[in-house]
Amino acid sequence: MGGVPIAIKDNICIKGKKITCASKILASHTAVYNATVVERLKKAGLNIIGTANMDEFAFGSSTENSCYGPVKNPWNISYVAGGSSGGSAASVAARLVPFALGSDTGGSIRQPASLCAVVGFKPTYGRVSRYGLVAFGSSLDQIGPFTTNFIDCAYLLNILCGLDEKDSTSAAREVPDFAKSLKDIKPGIKIGLPKEYFGEGLNLEVKAAIEEVIEVFKKKKAKLIEISLPNTEYAVAAYYIIASSEASANLQRFDGIRYGKRVQDKNLIELYKKTRQSGFGDEAKRRIFLGTYSLSSGYYDAYYLKALRARRLIKEDFDKAFKEVDVILTPTSPTAAFKIGEKAADPISMYLSDIYTISVNLAGIPAVSFPCGWTKNNLPIGAQLIGKEFDESALINLGFVYQECTDFHKKIPLCHFDAREKS
Repeated sequence: MGGVPIAIKDNICIKGKKITCASKILASHTAVYNATVVERLKKAGLNIIGTANMDEFAFGSSTENSCYGPVKNPWNISYVAGGSSGGSAASVAARLVPFALGSDTGGSIRQPASLCAVVGFKPTYGRVSRYGLVAFGSSLDQIGPFTTNFIDCAYLLNILCGLDEKDSTSAAREVPDFAKSLKDIKPGIKIGLPKEYFGEGLNLEVKAAIEEVIEVFKKKKAKLIEISLPNTEYAVAAYYIIASSEASANLQRFDGIRYGKRVQDKNLIELYKKTRQSGFGDEAKRRIFLGTYSLSSGYYDAYYLKALRARRLIKEDFDKAFKEVDVILTPTSPTAAFKIGEKAADPISMYLSDIYTISVNLAGIPAVSFPCGWTKNNLPIGAQLIGKEFDESALINLGFVYQECTDFHKKIPLCHFDAREKS
């Protein structure tokens, strides 16, 4: 992979380069060290050509919460690219780069991958080092790759994965050669279809596309089995309490003293207040308020601890399901991309964009999104495969087989300059 260009999400440290997390509060901050994933990419000979736009501090599902403005979907520039890794997904979809890195806290790799028609892989928690990643939710965050196909995805994961002594959450697990997973599936492999993911709220065009994916796997002699993940209904509520609580703690460090922006004031408390008030965007403030409230005296037990209990139930759902099946197939997002600004005034509706991806982060297991169709408006649709802990190989295998049977991943969007000429 020597010389191959790659883009890096703007919350991963590259020594000597600005790292802003798409926030005004870090607009002047320069990284003083390389993230472990950056060191591994450089060692492998890849050429980091720049950083990609994102939702501020990875807070969002549309990459509209950025101090640089929104990322536009390459398939239709009136629509969002998804988030929070929208810049990484869009750059690969538009073929500006063959690879990009993102981070996934509740779907921030997989959801934009779905909306932009690329492969977006979220590894098992601990499989890829988080050293050098600006933390959002420390128990949820995971770095992963964007590619156009599973062959590239396998080789890139070979570079990224592995134990890192600089990261206390890095897993001391042997990393297989993922390229060896690029082969036909074994007949009889069991694929679970959770009934909770195919009910109310799922767009009919998305549902039809997933049904076509099911047919492809049936032709490859896979066994499709309906399963239940009964605690899915609690996932969104539990996630936003846990993630916001961790975010409020992690963002305490951005106070105008140690990093980035500082609003001068003779009074120290006023310096803190004015710096954070002017430096953070609306969504960042919303998450800080929610997280601080959930952790405050009198509410910790009622909200945060209850969310942790729900997280355990969700993890147990997956553990039980994987005793019956080898992998799980679901939609990635309940809808295709929505128009820029369409959900900006409705945070709850925006949060529900991640309803099919959040549980994976709560459980700490691997998942991948890949393109599987288009709507009548020519917007991409993605399918999601979810695997057992540290069984990324099974997902690569199934994804590779699917792409060998289809050509959705080969479609390339017209850039907006071409679209203008033809309009």
